[in-house]
Amino acid sequence: MALRRTPLSFLGAQRTRQIFALATTATLAGLGADRSSAQDIERGARLAAACASCHRLDGRDTAIPPIAGVDQDKLVSAMQAFKSGKRPSQIMYIMVRSLTDEEVATVAHYFSTLGKETTQP
Repeated sequence: MALRRTPLSFLGAQRTRQIFALATTATLAGLGADRSSAQDIERGARLAAACASCHRLDGRDTAIPPIAGVDQDKLVSAMQAFKSGKRPSQIMYIMVRSLTDEEVATVAHYFSTLGKETTQP
């Protein structure tokens, strides 16, 4: 009797492959950089994993504004505005409020280092 894959089990395997690919990319990106930069990128990738449900692991979703390659200061400013409530978005408020200012900067730095290959609709 063959096992049937449920949509959730397929998503789990796909997510695992995406996380592995992201971790590999972050590791390779850090090889040429100094140790602290590699650690920052790796930490940024770990923190950014929470963003994947909307923005994808690579930050290039086309339905949600893509954030890959966006200027770090612009991303920090946007996330701080969501965190303070100055920019309305219940989901972003929930996502960002758990991050410290340092973590916000780390996530913004990570996404700013990714090449911007998608244009915002």
